[in-house]
Amino acid sequence: MNEIDAVARRAADAAPAFAQVTDVRRAALLDAVADALDGAADELVAVAGEETALPEGRLRGELARTTAQLRKFGDVVREGTYLEATIDHADPSDVPPRPELRRMLRPIGPVAVFAASNFPFAFSVAGGDTASALAVGCPVIVKTHPGHPRTSSLTAGLVTSALADAPAGVFQTVAGFEQGLALVDAESIEAVAFTGSMRAGRALLERCTARPRPIPFYGELGSLNPVVVTPDADAARGAELAAGLAGSFQLGDGQFCTKPGLVFVPEASVLEAALPAHVAAGEPRMLTPAIAEGYETGRQRASAIPGVEVLAGGDAPTAPTVLAADIATLLAHRELLDEVFGPVTVLVRYRDAASLDAALGVLEGSLTMTLHAEPGDDVAGLAEWAASRAGRVLFGGWPTGVAVSWAQHHGGPWPATNTVFTSVGATAVRRFLRPVAYQDAPASVLPPALRDDNPLGIPRRVDGVLRLP
Repeated sequence: MNEIDAVARRAADAAPAFAQVTDVRRAALLDAVADALDGAADELVAVAGEETALPEGRLRGELARTTAQLRKFGDVVREGTYLEATIDHADPSDVPPRPELRRMLRPIGPVAVFAASNFPFAFSVAGGDTASALAVGCPVIVKTHPGHPRTSSLTAGLVTSALADAPAGVFQTVAGFEQGLALVDAESIEAVAFTGSMRAGRALLERCTARPRPIPFYGELGSLNPVVVTPDADAARGAELAAGLAGSFQLGDGQFCTKPGLVFVPEASVLEAALPAHVAAGEPRMLTPAIAEGYETGRQRASAIPGVEVLAGGDAPTAPTVLAADIATLLAHRELLDEVFGPVTVLVRYRDAASLDAALGVLEGSLTMTLHAEPGDDVAGLAEWAASRAGRVLFGGWPTGVAVSWAQHHGGPWPATNTVFTSVGATAVRRFLRPVAYQDAPASVLPPALRDDNPLGIPRRVDGVLRLP
């Protein structure tokens, strides 16, 4: 048995026992992990700063988000509706006659999590994927990211210590490209969660599908996060919008999956005239050499498209850059829609509503779409279109910054993600659960969530009626 098979087997051996750990106890384990990370904040931030060059303030904020979401997933499982406990009593008069049916969600088993490069805490070893899987009783094996190995190792040690009272094997890490592929292939793995590039994500998706026993792949991949600015909004506050856009597309040197990469503005817009003054000079250090190379190549490729102008920046390999084109150029060169990960955004000038509609019609799915309009604007059609192409629709504001809450959705149609599920927020746990229905089961074998006396005190749907404890 090789190393990865042994790791996967330990996780599989732990799965039955971990599934039986109560929600209250699993929530307490998540709290313990959060406490351990908070207690080591100074060391974690220092190491992550050396490896990523991210500023201390950003890293402290991200670590605080990470520990907060660990605790919030604990709250999710304590509350109990995530189980979707449902009871239909037998009814021989129903058509067809109905036996007694009781259904709930149960953990799927060991989960492989691929850590992301751009968030060394929140989407890494102890990030949202790990937290949401552990919360519902799934052992986790994290494939760490090579961009921050020491941060990953330090975090993993803290998590392991905090989970000392959990069944052995509920949390493990592996490192290395080949090890990651072997992890996907391991028979014991029941699902894979990934945040990263479309190229890598698609390769993992195909690998999950090609297994003798295919498994779910939950990928958060590429996203342009288009923005539409109406003529009235541009006239009323174009300069303000320019400052907001500049802050958003340059935030974290553009290395956010929600970066606004495509912005539709009216011809001769105030926003376009004001934006160059807000573009930072210099040459930021990207998170990894591969990201820096990809950014430079992608930006140069987009800049070379006939009809594309460089409005600002672009004077160094990783410099923030603003490009501009008209609708005809966009429609003639769809490669302008390829995501460039880094501090670049593309302004697309539209003449009227018809030209804007033509351009919007060729866009693929995104994590977000943002509408900037004035109270008198009729944006009902735009809002409906946005909801069909994005997982989160913003009315004002900017998409960078993703709250962790019950109502949050961080996903979207392909290529933003390959499923309908979210990777942030309370319902992220749904990825690692599967429904089981018990038909005419004796009370002695029913899980606590489905027993008549409701010992967990959770909300349930009984004979079609939602009943609160």
